[in-house]
Amino acid sequence: MIQLKRITFNPDVMGGKPCIRGMRITVGTIVGLVACGYSFVKILYYSYLEEEDIKEALIYAAWRAEEVEVPFAA
Repeated sequence: MIQLKRITFNPDVMGGKPCIRGMRITVGTIVGLVACGYSFVKILYYSYLEEEDIKEALIYAAWRAEEVEVPFAA
């Protein structure tokens, strides 16, 4: 896996979904906002995020989209 320092996983925060720096902001939320046309500036204005948080969320989402899951042989 690529090294991302801002993506966190905690079963007690948002059900263990990938979040930004332990906050209750998921990678999915950020990707959804970008996909809907929100600019980085607008996302940053309404949250405690930093620009690097948004970039890492997009990097993580792109990596997950390309990941291949291989089933174990029975």
